[in-house]
Amino acid sequence: MSESTLEILPELKQIVGALLFAAREPLTIKRMRKAMIETGNGFGGPYEQYAKATDAQIEGAIEQLIEDLDHAKAGLSVALVAGAYRLQNDAACGPFVRALLEKNQTMRLSKPALETLAIVAYRQPCLRSEIEEVRGVSVDAVLRKLIDMQLVRVVRRSELPGRPWLFGTTQKFLEHFGINDINDLPGSQELKRAMPVEEKKKKETTEDLPALKEELNKTESEVEEDASDKSMAALDEEIEREEN
Repeated sequence: MSESTLEILPELKQIVGALLFAAREPLTIKRMRKAMIETGNGFGGPYEQYAKATDAQIEGAIEQLIEDLDHAKAGLSVALVAGAYRLQNDAACGPFVRALLEKNQTMRLSKPALETLAIVAYRQPCLRSEIEEVRGVSVDAVLRKLIDMQLVRVVRRSELPGRPWLFGTTQKFLEHFGINDINDLPGSQELKRAMPVEEKKKKETTEDLPALKEELNKTESEVEEDASDKSMAALDEEIEREEN
């Protein structure tokens, strides 16, 4: 391959930009490196250099791309969401993009759905009954809708009696709201809780055990005393009959 051909090979920054542009979902550095390795091994020759790209080099290329896009005012930016990178339009350009794609009339989350989603996000994993306790209404239909939209998922079953389901948010939730990690949510003491509901219930049960045991012992003693009183009364009646 001639020297002129080598000169037109793309920089790592260009490759990263192209991958982010073509991807339909956020890309991790690992996924980008895999694409480079497959290309380098598949094409060989001068492309083999890309197969040797490290995570640090790819991360550096991403940072360069972010700086270049910001400096160029191209209406695009690279965002880190759900632990991966995606190429997206600047927020200020959003109305124009929605108009072009005819997305202005799309159905948005209703207020009940947003309220339910907020409770799940801040208190996950949480029970349906806990969500209903905060909202004061049934949330069956809203939860089903959020699950259908892939914003909420069933995490696991609780260890509480009846083994009810515990709900949490999904990766699509992070992507939809442009959040890298659930801890990046703005603080809300009204929605957060001191401890998970399962631990709280267990703690309450543990704290109630001494009183419960005392009550059971008391009840058992009362039953024994009552039985003893009845036995003594029966014995007195029998003695009285014999004397007569």
